[in-house]
This record gives sequence, C-alpha cells and structure tokens, in this order.
Amino acid sequence: MTEALPSRLHHNAYVTTDQEATRAFYEDLVGLPLIATWKESDELFGKVRTYCHTFYGLGDGSALAFFQFAEEDDQRQFGPKMPHSPFQHIALKVTAEVQDGIAARLKEADWEPEETYVLEHGYCRSLYTRDPNGLLLEFTLDAPGIETSDAERRRSAHDDLKSWLAGDHTSNNTYR
Repeated sequence: MTEALPSRLHHNAYVTTDQEATRAFYEDLVGLPLIATWKESDELFGKVRTYCHTFYGLGDGSALAFFQFAEEDDQRQFGPKMPHSPFQHIALKVTAEVQDGIAARLKEADWEPEETYVLEHGYCRSLYTRDPNGLLLEFTLDAPGIETSDAERRRSAHDDLKSWLAGDHTSNNTYR
C-alpha cells in the first residue's frame, strides 16, 4: 500500500507580515536557505490578490513557505493568525550538531530567550522557539536507539489509540 502514500512533504505554508524578518530568522538564525521567491498576482477567492511567496529549503527537498500580501485588506483577511498553543507547531528533524548550531545562533542573536527552551521527551530532545510570525518551531533530535521505540509504537499504534479512546490514559512513554 506504500505506493498510494505521498512521497514526502512538499511544503508547509504560512502568512507573514514581514518577509525580511522571516528571511533573516530562517536563513540567518536557523540556517535554512531561501530557495525560491515567487512574486505573484492571481485571481483568488473572488478578486485579484498580489503577493510574495518565499520558500526555505529543508534537507529532504521539502520547504517552509511564507506569503505576504501587497494589499492591507488581503493581509488582514489571510493572516497571520498564529495559534499560541504549544500543541500547534511544526517539528523539524535535526542532528545534534544542527540543533546545537541553531541554539547557539539564537542565543547569540538574543532571540526571545523566554520563548526558546528545550524539552527532553525521552524518545527525543526538542529545542523550541517562535519565529517572527509567532509560529512555534520544534527542532527535534531523536534519542539513541529510536529505531526500537519507533518499531514498538508502529506495532501498537492502533491498539494504543483504541485503549486511549476507551478511557485508558496510562502513559506508554517509558523513555522519560
């Protein structure tokens, strides 16, 4: 059945109010290269919308993308309206070296220290921060031996969900 699955993420798209602040954060602090800028004007949702659409590349060929509209009315209508829940975020897989590099650049830039923190989840170590648009980012480093825990979670995923829905809220994270 894997032939019916998408091959990878192409991009996640968000709206920004400041393309340059977004570029400086993603390119200079996080280290994602700006790989495309599309300046566009299209009829969308009943009227012509003019916008700039930027893409920042990830190692697997996917990207994070950001829209900024030329017209204030379009900007207000489409965002950004970033949620501030820590449960709504984008997580990017990184190596220890990449995670340490991002942390060092954020610290050196004095990037909102109260918004930048590390959580040890047991199965991974995550560095969190918010971008200039309020989007919460997680830079995730898998724990050693992750293949074993991944295999177990895959094997029990349906049974674990079924038991949670039936009211068994016992933690199955034995790695913390």
